[in-house]
Amino acid sequence: MEILIQQLFNGLTIGSVYSLVALGLTLVYGILHVPNFAHGAIYMIGGYVTLTMMVYAGLSYWLAMIISVLVVGTLALLMERLIFHPLRNSISINSMIAAIGMLLFLEAFAQLFWGPDYREMPTPYNEVVNVLGLTLTVQRILIVVAAIAVMVLLYVFLKKTFIGRTIIALSQNREGAFLVGINANKVAMLTFFIAGALAAIAASLTSPINLVFPGMGHLVILKAFVIIIIGGMGSVPGAIVGGYILGFSESIGATYISSDYKDIIAFVLLIIILSIKPNGIFAKGEH
Repeated sequence: MEILIQQLFNGLTIGSVYSLVALGLTLVYGILHVPNFAHGAIYMIGGYVTLTMMVYAGLSYWLAMIISVLVVGTLALLMERLIFHPLRNSISINSMIAAIGMLLFLEAFAQLFWGPDYREMPTPYNEVVNVLGLTLTVQRILIVVAAIAVMVLLYVFLKKTFIGRTIIALSQNREGAFLVGINANKVAMLTFFIAGALAAIAASLTSPINLVFPGMGHLVILKAFVIIIIGGMGSVPGAIVGGYILGFSESIGATYISSDYKDIIAFVLLIIILSIKPNGIFAKGEH
């Protein structure tokens, strides 16, 4: 039972990170209506910026994370203005190719600027605590608490504020949003900034327990795509629930089946759920 509870907490930790990345991806999908393959590279840049600010600039963990959010959010905003906005009226395949090109560019830039080596990010939260017989690190507790807090704030922002509702309106119908006076360009820029900020937060939270390297976004973005498909393309609740479903499944599967097959579980889960719900769990056509 202790092992099961321990793995459930590990699944909660993994799922929190997956949900943050998938949330940014699903918000961008609502604007582009095509998957942003460069989102994994955005996640990777977020880890590197936080690492650089801590190691080379000597900043605190939280200040480094804030700078990472601003830098990566701005990078995502510029990506929307310079790459995706000019392609908004072209066929979808053009935006997909542009996203793949941006992915390759950012990875090459990371290798050139930071090098190909694996880096370890320091953290002030390395302490180990015992809670109800469980051995937990403060960093893992921080990941869960911070991720849930960010997701709650994002949900309140989208549902309770005028600007948040304009993002939802634009994702539902771009032309209709124009007709009712919504500045779709500004909303698209804000959406990309939020998506970049979410990726930066996720990378900053999880990098101290993993490693920072140019390819760190590959597996994360693949699983984020699985999550938004499972949850329903364009569904914010679906991205959150799908992230935790995948996190728990991986953690339990690695313990009771084999850790060698941990990364395959995401795709097995995708097949099973889509066999039952072909449009995803929360798909309602809102995208």
